[in-house]
Amino acid sequence: MRHTISVLVENKFGVLTRIAGLFSGRGYNIDTLNVAPTADPTASRATIVTRGDDATLEQIVKQLNKLPEVIEVRDFREGEYVDRELALVKVNVDSLTRAEVMQITDIFRAKIVDVQPKTLTVEITGDEGKVEKFLSLMGTFGVLDLTRTGPVAMPRK
Repeated sequence: MRHTISVLVENKFGVLTRIAGLFSGRGYNIDTLNVAPTADPTASRATIVTRGDDATLEQIVKQLNKLPEVIEVRDFREGEYVDRELALVKVNVDSLTRAEVMQITDIFRAKIVDVQPKTLTVEITGDEGKVEKFLSLMGTFGVLDLTRTGPVAMPRK
């Protein structure tokens, strides 16, 4: 089962290494990891997506809470949070396909951020389903390069 965990940590050197080490040392995999400062400059928020059963998740949360730099750990349940992901996609285009790629980009409310003679680079944000659907459509044109942030999440309440 897939889980999204939000970890509020002190904004200090080495905290990310300790979190990653906790996962690797216990054989847990991290699907995605995103860390950035919060409105409070002394704290950062890590959004971690991992897979495991409820017992595994319980162990992960307990171990994270033992780290001295961890302020709060939240295991987000379905419907309790809002998440978004950013992807940059470099798509192969020619004179015949350029307009179609631009039209699909508009439909998905994505943004063209770079135009070259044989490529378009598109920025898309949204939930994972939206990003995945866009990528599958761009695959027919040829995705030359791709980078994704993984989801960032906030509680609804």
